[in-house]
Amino acid sequence: MNATDRLKDVLDDVALAEREAGRAAGSVTVVAVSKTFGTEAIAPVIDAGQRIFGENRVQEAQAKWPALRDKTPDLELRLIGPLQSNKAADAVALFDVIETVDRDKIARVLAAEMKKQGRQPRLYVQVNTGSEPQKAGVDPTEVSRFVEDCRTVHGLTIEGLMCIPPFDENPGPHFALLEKLAGEAGVARLSMGMSADFETAIAFGATSVRVGSAIFGPRDKLAG
Repeated sequence: MNATDRLKDVLDDVALAEREAGRAAGSVTVVAVSKTFGTEAIAPVIDAGQRIFGENRVQEAQAKWPALRDKTPDLELRLIGPLQSNKAADAVALFDVIETVDRDKIARVLAAEMKKQGRQPRLYVQVNTGSEPQKAGVDPTEVSRFVEDCRTVHGLTIEGLMCIPPFDENPGPHFALLEKLAGEAGVARLSMGMSADFETAIAFGATSVRVGSAIFGPRDKLAG
């Protein structure tokens, strides 16, 4: 099965999950996670109609997306991996959505770069729902305060929350927690769910799901 066929299967599965959750058709956005895949793998997925893609690394995205966008200008690119402050300027210039705002320094630098460049990428706060010390993200107890600081201190508009549950735990409680935190923080969008659990995320209110291997196939383990 090629990536085009896999994309169709994913879209069908998302539509089924929407119906089973009693949600409107088309209420969930599929973000095709193209990290580690080159333009030759991405181009057929674009040709099949997919327009929203996610990348983990700024430098990798810079190497492949400008040429793809020259051919297909209506693409939307999302940063779904950790952002270092020294890459903030590049991220603001390249991405339409940055889903990994996770600390005050990043919020401050993004605000300055957005003002400098006159670009307004949409922003999500990453939440560390499992409070894992090795993982990026705001602790659940700090989400409302951090979102409010982004708004009032830095003048940023936060569109939603994003999470990556612990890989060895049932994701459902983490998705439920993110939905609860979004309500408390006054944000409407939820980026949650990946290839193995996006149906569960949709049942808990995901507005976008990040699907990589289910579309592009398995990644080379050496690629990261």
